Amino acid sequence: MADDEYNDVDMGYEDEPAEPEIEEGADEDAENNNNEDDTGEPIETEDKEEQAPVERPRKTSKFMTKYERARILGTRALQISMNAPVMVELEGETDPLEIAMKELRERKIPFTIRRYLPDGSYEDWGVDELIVEDSWKRQVGGD
Repeated sequence: MADDEYNDVDMGYEDEPAEPEIEEGADEDAENNNNEDDTGEPIETEDKEEQAPVERPRKTSKFMTKYERARILGTRALQISMNAPVMVELEGETDPLEIAMKELRERKIPFTIRRYLPDGSYEDWGVDELIVEDSWKRQVGGD
């Protein structure tokens, strides 16, 4: 009795699109068409030489933003804490963030920053190409 009631309930699946019907013999035609172009000779293609990206004058600032700096330091500190190789000589530093800051000061962080422009294009800047504001020196009262 419970099964009869279950079959009468509308589950709301009537609006599903019908599955496409497959014609008989369509599989055989597909298999036969695959071998028609195979003559045993290699297909001639133009060998395109890899072109180096064209260096255009950059539109964005050569200064690293505080947001880029924060992301780079955080990402690099995480890598260092997961035993990534350190790119600078350690002088007793054990804190991954301190080591990342030292790497940034010495421009040894192997990252590339991609800056997207409003037209959808982008510019890639290496961390070593950007001018970094020494905000950590101001906080500590350095030079």
